[in-house]
Amino acid sequence: MRSLFSRVALGVVVAAVLLPTTIAPRPASARGTWWHPRRAAFYVAADGNDAWSGRRPRPNRSGTDGPFATIQRAQQAVRDLPAEEKWEPVKILIRDGVYRISEPLVFTPADSGTKGASVIYAAYPGEHPVISGGRVITGWEQAPDGTWKAPVPRLDPETPWRFSQLFVDGQRRQRCRHPNEGYLRTAGPIKPLDRQQARRDVTTKMGFRYSGDDLDEWPDWQQMNIALFHSWTASIHWASQIDTVQKIVTFTAPSGWPVGYWEKNQRFYIESVRRAFDEPGEWYLDEREETLYYRPLPGESIGTFRPVAPVARQLLRLEGDPTGGEFVQYLRFEGLSFQHAAWDLPRDKAHDGQAAILLTAAIETRWARQCVFRDIELAHVGTYGFWFASGSQENLLTGSELHDLGAGGVKMGTTSGKSDAATASRANTVDNCFIHDGGRIARAGVGVWIGRSSFNRVSHNEICDFDYSAVSVGWSWGYAASSANHNVIEYNRLHHIGNGVLSDMGGVYTLGVSPGTVVRGNILHDIYSYGYGGWGLYTDEGSSYIVMERNLVYDTKSGGFHQHYGKENAIRNNILAFSREGQLIRSRGEDHTSFSIEGNIIVFDNGRPLGGNWTKGSFVIDGNIYWDTRGAEDFRFAGLSFEAWRERGNDRNSVIVDPLFRDADARDFRLQPSSPVPLMMIEPLQAFDQVGLYGPASWRNKPAAVTHRSIDPEARPPR
Repeated sequence: MRSLFSRVALGVVVAAVLLPTTIAPRPASARGTWWHPRRAAFYVAADGNDAWSGRRPRPNRSGTDGPFATIQRAQQAVRDLPAEEKWEPVKILIRDGVYRISEPLVFTPADSGTKGASVIYAAYPGEHPVISGGRVITGWEQAPDGTWKAPVPRLDPETPWRFSQLFVDGQRRQRCRHPNEGYLRTAGPIKPLDRQQARRDVTTKMGFRYSGDDLDEWPDWQQMNIALFHSWTASIHWASQIDTVQKIVTFTAPSGWPVGYWEKNQRFYIESVRRAFDEPGEWYLDEREETLYYRPLPGESIGTFRPVAPVARQLLRLEGDPTGGEFVQYLRFEGLSFQHAAWDLPRDKAHDGQAAILLTAAIETRWARQCVFRDIELAHVGTYGFWFASGSQENLLTGSELHDLGAGGVKMGTTSGKSDAATASRANTVDNCFIHDGGRIARAGVGVWIGRSSFNRVSHNEICDFDYSAVSVGWSWGYAASSANHNVIEYNRLHHIGNGVLSDMGGVYTLGVSPGTVVRGNILHDIYSYGYGGWGLYTDEGSSYIVMERNLVYDTKSGGFHQHYGKENAIRNNILAFSREGQLIRSRGEDHTSFSIEGNIIVFDNGRPLGGNWTKGSFVIDGNIYWDTRGAEDFRFAGLSFEAWRERGNDRNSVIVDPLFRDADARDFRLQPSSPVPLMMIEPLQAFDQVGLYGPASWRNKPAAVTHRSIDPEARPPR
């Protein structure tokens, strides 16, 4: 087939493949804008006193003046400043220490700065203060069986303290789980399932049959949680009844999908019953005794054991006033660490839903404009990390690390409701952030989720180790008008997604009509679903008018690109390589043009350039390079030879030829000097280097220290 390779073909194939000619210039480092400590307006320190002036960075010798003890007191002091002291930026420097809160810090329009004179809450130079929503549990003693136990104090006299997370020395500890690894399997739905009617029948969502002694009426069964895996969601339930004769467990609230709809014998596991308390590092909260039990890990000492359990459900909120039309504006938070936020599941609800979208976030902004979060750490939380909610506009999250997240990293926008220029969440930016290790409770959490929100930018981030999608854009199904458009997802590294836990996901996942939305210059790899649907670039239901260009996608389970259905999407100048199934997947044929796939390099080692439905409807596919690294040139295109495929009007200017990467087996996709791709002679090494984090080497190299999750051994093999 090399005879087909011509200058004309090459001109169509690679006019602009990948990154080198149009990549955005790398901005200056966004990490660490520090202020000279003598220029601060106020100081906060662990050894401070709210009765002092707050004008000194440390207590004076006589102990009569010094820094404040709390951020709330500094907040009030800023409000009380005379107007002439607010002409320049107002700086509040926070010293080393742990500042414990039981309710979130709340900032309102009264706390705002002005353009050119922001109010800045920042770490004191060289120090790393922590704002913690958790409490330390003390009073540990050894029980007769060798476990450790401690009393759990009540938060108020009337209410026992129930919590679902525990952290030791900056690490999440496992709430006792059965089984410790892998899953139990349901014995099927409560009643025979009619797939046509099941979704409208709430009883199909209220429980399941179980096998053997997987469940029982244990003395503490009413404090048990059940995590049940569907397709792209995993619901969490309380049990209302366990019938040990018929072997049926009934939930207190329904799941989103009928049990048995996606898989007859679904995966599940249980947590928070004494029966599951059998592994070092696990903990068990006996709610009747109000006692916490822990099985120590090797090397842990009871004398120094100081675990933290979250109390505050949120850590920071920016709350404007929509009724009065007032925004929180020009606030900046820099160099601060926010840790330990709670997750709670009411008994009348089940956690469920695509992207775990019903959960709130540890840091939330509403009616906030031009606010900046820089060099923030957000860790050890039970929900999402950040949420730019209604009325959040032109805010920036940059140079920050979000990790150990109960759900996802960042939410932008909402799922429903109409918005106008004032109420919309729009034009927010997440840039140069390391977002990883999510879905620790809500498995469907997304690295960055954009709902009904427009003109946002997600750039130069590294997102990894989530069990669902890395980036999700849009929140409408079908071809109705959408309020998600002109969103830009560019130059991110998105990898180790899915991990064989959930299905129907993408490295970048889109929904609905999204004119002006661009996905470009990203590197996506190691995307592996439980069952079907481990795709790199995924245009799902109604995705339309989206451009996906100059991306590098490799090592996916189900395809480098997949379109369920949509209209006039442009998939151009990408490298799509080494999916374990097909490389380009198309599901639904429609009369309008589904997409154009042009100028891509499509590389594989299994003879499968295409997958899905290519026999009906309209599409454009042309000017691509195809290559099977085994050297075979007789692979099929939707069951046809290349010649027969071209006779149908497809790929007439495409070729089968080795693009000569440096080392495709080692996933080095730079081109050799002898590559037969003359318009790509500009070496793309520099472009690859410009994807992902930027700034000091210590920041750029941080992801290298992460140990990625392995693929779940119960994941189904590729088809």
